[in-house]
Amino acid sequence: MFRSAFRASFSPLRVAPTLPPRSLAIARRFITDDARLKIQQTVGSTPVVLFMKGTPEQPQCGFSRAAIQILEMQGVPPEKFTSFNVLEDSQLREDIKEFSDWPTIPQLYVQGEFVGGCDILLSMHQNGELEKLLEHKGVLPPLEESEAKPELAQS
Repeated sequence: MFRSAFRASFSPLRVAPTLPPRSLAIARRFITDDARLKIQQTVGSTPVVLFMKGTPEQPQCGFSRAAIQILEMQGVPPEKFTSFNVLEDSQLREDIKEFSDWPTIPQLYVQGEFVGGCDILLSMHQNGELEKLLEHKGVLPPLEESEAKPELAQS
């Protein structure tokens, strides 16, 4: 009985749509070697690089604003940080997504290494991993033991 009910549920009217030919289904383009080299040099030029929508002073999306706020809360020094507004360069906006194989903006790089987008940054900030990464990569000085463990007042 179950088998006949199962077969009956598949009527000819419920046929799955056909997929486009494989060549149309793959719409991935390839970044040029020149663009790849420029991005590689860019992410390696400064310890912390953020590709974002807008600028740190005027973020143009909530995710970019959150990424900037997280970096500020971490205390990333301005001289160790640079950002690029992908809204000013549509080619960069597409190339950076392919370079990192990450579909969204903002994107953070630390010492030339891709860290992630806003969701990853927020998670790492909340669990302390971002601070450890920034210290390990030399962006932030390690906390002194006296700063890390405040001494109790003795009476």
